[in-house]
Amino acid sequence: MDIHEYQAKEILAGYGVKIAEGGLAYSPEDAVLRAREIGGNVWAVKAQIHSGARGKAGGVKICFTLDEVEAAAEAMLGKRMVTHQTGPAGKVCSRLYIEAGTDIAKELYFSFLVDRSHERIVMVGSAQGGMEIEDLAEHNPDAIKKIYIDPAVGLLDFQAREMAFALGLEATQISHAVRLISGCYRAMRELDANMLEINPLVVTKGGELITLDAKMGFDDNALFRRQKIAELRDKTQEDPREMAAADRGLSYVGLDGDIGCMINGAGLAMATMDMIKLAGGEPANFLDVGGGASPERTEKAFRLVLADEGVKAMLVNIFAGINRCDWIAEGVVQAVRKIDMQIPLIVRLSGTNVEEGRKIIADSGLPIITATTLAEAAEKAVQARNEQVAKEGAA
Repeated sequence: MDIHEYQAKEILAGYGVKIAEGGLAYSPEDAVLRAREIGGNVWAVKAQIHSGARGKAGGVKICFTLDEVEAAAEAMLGKRMVTHQTGPAGKVCSRLYIEAGTDIAKELYFSFLVDRSHERIVMVGSAQGGMEIEDLAEHNPDAIKKIYIDPAVGLLDFQAREMAFALGLEATQISHAVRLISGCYRAMRELDANMLEINPLVVTKGGELITLDAKMGFDDNALFRRQKIAELRDKTQEDPREMAAADRGLSYVGLDGDIGCMINGAGLAMATMDMIKLAGGEPANFLDVGGGASPERTEKAFRLVLADEGVKAMLVNIFAGINRCDWIAEGVVQAVRKIDMQIPLIVRLSGTNVEEGRKIIADSGLPIITATTLAEAAEKAVQARNEQVAKEGAA
């Protein structure tokens, strides 16, 4: 789960991380009021969307008058901003963060990430901040410092000092940097975050370290014990299909294809999507119904996949171990009868009680296309999709 910049800054401020003064605005009038409250003669108007590279999309404006603040807010609110992270659909800006201008002397990059390959939290920093870390890693990897933290020990002071020196800070700033780094690590550890990024972390001309932009991401599986964090979720920034699935306990990722998928098990889902592409098609989603796919759960999954109007065919691929094929078959039949499907449905069952499951589908009298192997199922799904597209084109 991701949160907005202003929310991340509020959290970090509670751990002793210094941020610039700012306030939230939902209208141009709010933006002007926040700027008046902050005072000064320079303000940053920032669109609050779940994406980096906002500046390139017109989502960050430096303003020198209240009229400019109002004009910037007017231009951003309600606008769909498209960045390389949002995809072509973009994200709609419905709130702004108005922040006091900062007298910047130097920009740095700093983050904590979960490195699953090392089973560690990795601390990443660079004296070259303000740009995408991916671009920096590609063009100048030597400029990036990585320090791995043993989870049994936690962040040690010498590691924080090592990073502070790697950031090119002066001796008088090292103790301040250590406090900032330690505060960030405590926030990451205590709140079950899996990503914390400050880009840029700036050194002001007065020598202060200020967090100018912040991002945090959290482990969805830990939200049950982090109620205050869960309440920060902004569902308007997430794929509505994925949110609907999460609310129903299903694992769903929306894709750009037109062959809907309902599969049990993440590995099988990945293999199925690969086979669909190999057969010449494009999957519309990743949907893992898990091991407890009751008829009711199966029907919910069907409705979720078919809510995508771009789906031209649907493939159900189940390998029953914990599950049973007859349960799945009953759920498929029940769902098809209730939903009145208007697109082809391909079902491949394998595993526990597979013969009973196939018999239920065969005896249903419904126009369900069956397959026995994954390759056959993918080929039939692509063929059915092509026929459906041709049929719709002729109509």
